[in-house]
Amino acid sequence: MPEAPILVIRRLSKGFPGVRALAGVDFFLRRGEIHALMGENGAGKSTLIKVLTGVYPRDGGEILFEGRPFAAGSPHKAQEQGISTVYQEVNLVPNLSVAENLLLGRQPTRAGLIDGREMKRRAEAILKRLNLHVDVNQLLGDYSIAVQQMVAIGRALEFESKILILDEPTSSLDAGEVEQLFKVMRKLKAEGHAILFVTHFVDQVYAVSDRITVLRNGELVGEFETSRLPKVELISKLLGKALHDLESVATAKGEAASERAGEPVLRVQGLGKAGVLERFDLEIHAGEVLGLAGLLGSGRTELANLIFGIEKPDHGEVEVQGEKVRLNSPLRALQSGIGLCPEDRKSEGIIEDLSLRENIVLALQVKQGWFRNIPRARQEEIAERYIKLLDIRTPTAAQAIKNLSGGNQQKAIVARWLATQPTLLILDEPTRGIDVGAKAEIQKLILSLSDRGMAVLFISSELDEVLRCADRIAVLRDKAMVGKLSADQMDEQIIMRTIAQTDQVGAEPR
Repeated sequence: MPEAPILVIRRLSKGFPGVRALAGVDFFLRRGEIHALMGENGAGKSTLIKVLTGVYPRDGGEILFEGRPFAAGSPHKAQEQGISTVYQEVNLVPNLSVAENLLLGRQPTRAGLIDGREMKRRAEAILKRLNLHVDVNQLLGDYSIAVQQMVAIGRALEFESKILILDEPTSSLDAGEVEQLFKVMRKLKAEGHAILFVTHFVDQVYAVSDRITVLRNGELVGEFETSRLPKVELISKLLGKALHDLESVATAKGEAASERAGEPVLRVQGLGKAGVLERFDLEIHAGEVLGLAGLLGSGRTELANLIFGIEKPDHGEVEVQGEKVRLNSPLRALQSGIGLCPEDRKSEGIIEDLSLRENIVLALQVKQGWFRNIPRARQEEIAERYIKLLDIRTPTAAQAIKNLSGGNQQKAIVARWLATQPTLLILDEPTRGIDVGAKAEIQKLILSLSDRGMAVLFISSELDEVLRCADRIAVLRDKAMVGKLSADQMDEQIIMRTIAQTDQVGAEPR
């Protein structure tokens, strides 16, 4: 008879105002296994972990830990009971030593004072178990993220954790550091630890996990044995797209696009940054919409940030309208005729306490320089023009942008960059979190901009949307570009198979 799971979650539900984060989710974790938890943005992965570890109370369902009803109450209490979490952003104290972090709150004492020698001995013994040999008296902040994560795992082991949750642990690691982490995970698995591995890297899941649970939109898609689930089927389950009866949308749209596409606006060769995105080549022409497709964490936003100068590349060359440029800052990109509507409009896009007018003219003012102030009358003229052009629903341009709907806020960010008259506009998830009507309006706007000769780099998690708007598609997976699809290759099935396979697909049309 198989051993009962160490963790059983049944019908788990959690909601927030206007959001159903988890809806009747089941999850099972066994001793001596690495269980991957996967899903796109909004799938419910983080909520499940936070309910399990006591950050949030659950609304419904039950949790059994070692066969008994379980409610942590807080992350600290969860850790005391044997459930520890290591996050992507390591939650330790960088200005303390490695040893102090490992034994914080449990420092050995002698005659009422901390016993430094014993603390060093115990810290080294903990790290030896992980095959990590560093100076434990050195400040933790002096070491790499990889070492800090190992220290966080070592601290969890010091608490005698039975369940170890690794939340996106490999996002900031290079290939060698990832393999070292995997060796530790396999060792802990062999010792009987249950490991919950939250990740969006498909290849890594197949390299190290025993089973996979997929969530989508707060619901359970299913639990699968890794060895029996083909990659393309995993992609299908993550995206919510069937592998049969898929219709191609290539046809006339792509042919018409090729007729209107002009000279290259952007040409990138060998651009990349270690730990961020592998080197890639890319070309975008005037009047063309180039779509970026890929799963969460595939590198789509990182590619946009490299082009816009938010991330500074280690290598590669960039030409804008035939001239070599160094896009080493957003200001330089802006001056070169590139605009970027970021993925997170709340934290990176709008400035909530400014008016709609002020938000619209912001980028143009930066481009002109703060000492060449745009007169108030000119600001109002620009704002009114784009409010009318994009049909932004607002009583007045003086309205605080925080009082507008999500769709109208998104249009305001697009208006901000249109006011700079860019030759290339990068749109990173421009329709996320807005209603169906506003989505349709944004999609129509993208097509109309390309009709007017603007080059558009369009990023979306929704395959239907990419296929509807793009003339060509570049496919990314695990921080690398793995395929470029021309118009006659553009359908959902080909995209999913391209994400799933290792070899590159397609060639850059000339």
